[in-house]
Amino acid sequence: MMHRLITADAIVATSGATQRRAIAKAITLLESTRSDHRVQADELLTALLPNTGNSFRLGISGVPGVGKSTFIEVLGLYLIAQGQRVAVLTIDPSSTVSGGSILGDKTRMEKLSVHERAYIRPSPSSGTLGGVAEKTREAMLVCEAAGYDVVIVETVGVGQSETAVAGMTDMFVLMQLPNAGDDLQAIKKGVMELADLVVINKADIDVDAATRAQAQITSALRLLGQHGHPDHAAHNQKAWSPRVVQLSALLGQGVDAFWNAVTEFKTLQTANGKLAARRQQQALAWMWERIEVSLRQEFRQHPAVRALLPQTLADVAAGRVPASSAARNLLLARTEAMSTAISATL
Repeated sequence: MMHRLITADAIVATSGATQRRAIAKAITLLESTRSDHRVQADELLTALLPNTGNSFRLGISGVPGVGKSTFIEVLGLYLIAQGQRVAVLTIDPSSTVSGGSILGDKTRMEKLSVHERAYIRPSPSSGTLGGVAEKTREAMLVCEAAGYDVVIVETVGVGQSETAVAGMTDMFVLMQLPNAGDDLQAIKKGVMELADLVVINKADIDVDAATRAQAQITSALRLLGQHGHPDHAAHNQKAWSPRVVQLSALLGQGVDAFWNAVTEFKTLQTANGKLAARRQQQALAWMWERIEVSLRQEFRQHPAVRALLPQTLADVAAGRVPASSAARNLLLARTEAMSTAISATL
């Protein structure tokens, strides 16, 4: 019953603690797997949509221990001091055994989490490919409708699958440690080539190592620009070229230079139309992803499929039936059941 009380006005037309409670309830509704909640969530998103699209979406990823939470808190407080409102969606790792999540990012941002101009929402990744919670995109829209100027998405660790954050944000920031310059594992194809900006954090620990890392990663970005990501290939004043910056989040050094780079990115990509094109492509990708997820859920719940599924799973696991044959059999069973049901109504 509580979910039915959530309206677009409760998010758009309120402020302070009242608005934050409405946002929290809305995101909880979005994360629900109940079909009736999904209908309500879709209605809410449709009502909120005219108020979205005005925020800057910033994705941040990096290896565990690189200092993402510390940096985000310092950045958030810096932006608030500039008169902006900041929302942070942090994605916590889910246990592959229990499905549980620690949800500890909020406790690591003590000052930002209690600030009235900030909203922090930790969510479990639930094993979603890319380390980004399945409903994070929709949660971003809720935060945008609530009037937050910057929405930051922090992802789980970094790796080949973490690039999903680049598919939902305006700018993808990859954080590195100063001693990672020689470790070319950091320059992974599929991660580094998607980075719009690389940040070397904890530069105060070893200035020389940070400078070496900056030079090496800069060279790698140029190489990837020539042979990899097409959007990064152009080197002219009208298009953004990925760059590397150093900072120390703990000491609060370099945050202003970082945000200057972000502002330059936003200005250039808005002027050349690439920011709008990126969002259009993302919106279409989100639609198809939701279709695929819904079709998969609907398929698994079909009575004909449910009747065959236990034995089919056992046969595939035991090696008695090829996975491809099992898939075809299940699809055929669903198709035949649907055809029979249609014929019965004629």
